[in-house]
Order: sequence, then C-alpha cells, then structure tokens
Amino acid sequence: MHSRKPFYILVAMLFIAGITASIYRGIEHNVPFLPGKQVQSWAVDAKVSFQGTDAPAEVSFSLPEDPAYKVLVENATSPGYGLTITNNQVNRRAIWSVREASGQQDLYYKVTLIPTGQDKILSRGEPDIPKPYIWPVTESAAAMQVTEEVWSKSATNLSFAQQLNKELNANDRSQNIELLLAGNSPSKLFTRVLHNKGIPAQEVNGLFLEDQRRRQQLTTFVEVYNNGEWHLFDPATGNQGRPENLLLWARSGKSVLDVIGGVNSQVNFSMLQDTRSALATSLDVMRNDNALDFSLYQLPLEEQSLFKGILLIPIGVLMVVFLRVLIGIKTSGTFMPVLIALAFIQTTLFTGLIGFLLIVAFGLMIRSYLSQLNLLLISRISAVIIVVIGIIGLFTLLSYKFGLSEGLTITFFPMIILAWTIERMSILWEEEGAKEVALQGGGSLFVATLAYLAMSNTWVQHWVFNFLGIHLVILALVLLMGQYTGYRLLELKRFKPLAGE
Repeated sequence: MHSRKPFYILVAMLFIAGITASIYRGIEHNVPFLPGKQVQSWAVDAKVSFQGTDAPAEVSFSLPEDPAYKVLVENATSPGYGLTITNNQVNRRAIWSVREASGQQDLYYKVTLIPTGQDKILSRGEPDIPKPYIWPVTESAAAMQVTEEVWSKSATNLSFAQQLNKELNANDRSQNIELLLAGNSPSKLFTRVLHNKGIPAQEVNGLFLEDQRRRQQLTTFVEVYNNGEWHLFDPATGNQGRPENLLLWARSGKSVLDVIGGVNSQVNFSMLQDTRSALATSLDVMRNDNALDFSLYQLPLEEQSLFKGILLIPIGVLMVVFLRVLIGIKTSGTFMPVLIALAFIQTTLFTGLIGFLLIVAFGLMIRSYLSQLNLLLISRISAVIIVVIGIIGLFTLLSYKFGLSEGLTITFFPMIILAWTIERMSILWEEEGAKEVALQGGGSLFVATLAYLAMSNTWVQHWVFNFLGIHLVILALVLLMGQYTGYRLLELKRFKPLAGE
C-alpha cells in the first residue's frame, strides 16, 4: 500500500502557496481583499506666478517627496514653456524654461496623491555630519550658553532636539534665546544649534491638506536624524511629530522655488479631497511602478472579460465535487451543471431556469420521435443539436415579439451540452424510467443553482480574478476531497436501518 504522506504534503504546499501568494499580493500591491473598497485621494494644484523681465526665464520648482503619500498622477500646464522633471530620489524638481518671458506668468503643476499609511520617515543612508554654523559676534556667546545648557539635559540626539524645542517655546524663555530669536527664525535657530553639535537636521516644507482650500502656503518644519529615522519638529509651535494630513513637499533642504529671469515670484496651493476605488488605485500604482508583468490586467479589456468568466469555472467545479463526492447528489453529466451555471450568470437565475426547462422539455419530445426512426447515434445527436438550435431561435424570436428582453439571453446556453443532456435523459428514461430522469435532472439544476450563487457572488468574482493564488487553494481542496471514500451524506439515510440493528 502506497503511503499518502507525499500526497498530503503536496496538498499542504498548494494550500500554503495559494494563501501566501494572495496575502502577498494584498499587502505588497495594496490590492483590496474586499470588493468595492474606497480610498481617499488628494488632488493638489500648485500655481507658480512671477513677473517676466523680457529675458529668458527658467523656473525650478520642488515636487512632493513624502513616504506618507504616493504620487498617482502628475502633470504640468505651461503653454509655450519647455518642461523637464528630474526623477532623482533626493530632489525631484520641475524645471520650466522659455526663451523670453514678459509680463505676468502663471505655471501650474497638478498632482493626485493617495495615503500610504507610512508615517515614519526612514533615511536612505547615513547623512553627512553637518558643518557648524558660524554665529555673528553678537550672538556667539548666547548661542554657546544655550547649546551647553540644553546639551547637559539630554542623553541622545533626539532628546537634545526635544529639550531644545521645549526651551524655544517655553513661557519664560531666557534672555539668550530671546536674543537669538531676534535675529533668527525659530526653524533657523533650531537647525543651527543642532548643527553646532554635529546632529544632522534640515529644514523641510510641508503643506496642510484641507478639503476645498485655496491659496495655501507651505509651512516650515525641521527634520532631525536619529538612528536611521528622521523626526519632525515644528519649532514655531513646539510640536513634535507629524501633524494630521501633512504633506511634506520639499525635503531636500533646498529652496522650493527658484526663478531666473523673473521677479516677484510666489507659489500658492489649492487642494481637493476625493474618493476613488481602492482596486483602481492599486492598479494605477502598479502601472506606474511597472509591476503589472504577468498580471491579467495587462491584457486587453476583451481578454480580461473572457478570463473573468473562465476563472469562475474552478469555483463551479469545487461546488460539483463537494456536492457529488461528499453530499451524494446525482447529476446528468459530470460538469454539465457548471456550464449551465455559467449560462445562468448571463441570463439571470430565473430566466435561465425557465429557458433550460423549456428547451429540455421540447427537446425530449422531439427526441422521443427520433428514437422511433432507428437512426445511428451520430445522426441522432446531430439532429438533436439542430433541433436545439431551432428551439432556441424560436424562443428568442417569440421573446422579442412579446417584448420579453430577458428571453433574448437564452442564446447563452451551451447548445452542444444541451443536446447531449437531452440524449442522455432520453436514454435514461428508456432504461430507468421517468423517476430517475427527474432525480438526475433536478439534481443537475440544484447543483447548477448553487454553483451559480457561488460564482455570481461579488466577493468570489473579486478574489478569483485579483488573487490568482486562490486557484491553488481550490486545487488543494479538490485533491483532498478526491481521497474521500466514506459514505456520502445522502447515503446515511439508506444505511440507517443497519446502524439501528
């Protein structure tokens, strides 16, 4: 007797591989596990304005670079200007250029962003040790005293920044801090003191996202490096950490806007919150990252629609195996209920049941006449196929004449399968009687109905198309049920008297 251990190992590997692949796709590519899930997105417009000086102009504008938000779509509107977008990871910028700019100039940059849930700002590498700031003579002594006083109250770079931020926003600030703030902005003073102690820190610009807001300006924050992570501070208010709905627009430490050949430059922001499909969003992100290789979504829409139907067949097969092997329901043909269930998806359940019963009933009457002609099997089956096509055409025409649009979908029934079903039922009627025909025919419709309910479920359709690993799980379950050799559920009633004795 062969050991079943390799078989169970194979089933376990298929099951684990299918579950793992599905979870990986959901987490790594943000494909939603539930259909209809929505995500929030932000549409941000930046308007760059300046006065041209009748000379060549070049405008360099920093673009958003925040791990908490993913750029979904971005474009720029700049009639008459050349546009270049630098894609380096350190400092993404849009550069407009024109041979001559005169008068009022308006340039627009539009971007659609989605939250990633990544609030931490991880460093791409160990930053360089900053150069100490050389203070003016009037501020040197005060800066040294403030630095040493705060340094004595700290233990790490982060705690030094926290204590310094606290001192800058205390209600009773020292005279040294008041002196320093008179000649430095809070963010400049905060950064320069940190640099004097060799602590990497940089000024960054953030935009508060508020729905339907216009003419918004950037707010200055300071990032402080500690143990592979950048921590956000607002020296002007004393707050630490990322505020809610804050988008870091520029993190390179360089200016947000540089204009050559223009004066009175400024940038204003407008924003709008929107809701979009989580699945469509994940597909757009994968398309931007070139991650759609070996995905069904890279196929044309016609082929995608075809596969959405094909990939439902394993669900119907699983239902048939379960109902026949474990429950013991008899059907006419092994997988005929699956094909009927596919037709039900196109016709709707009620219309499909009525159409199936009418076609089979008329087909059996025609088949009873053909049996009297003693035709060969091939000729008889061919005649039945032609008759089935004629019946479907007749019912479709009558439905159209009476204005029953549901009846037009009857053409989705598999004609060859219906012909074979009529032939099998006719032979079964002759050999076993009408009772067995009703039993197998009713069982086929029952299994087809359950398969239809499973295959038409929105969740199931979403899973089998977007998480292909599910099909490995289905294969594992089919193989496992194929090893079952015990009593079927409907057989328990048959053998109940033996159990009683």
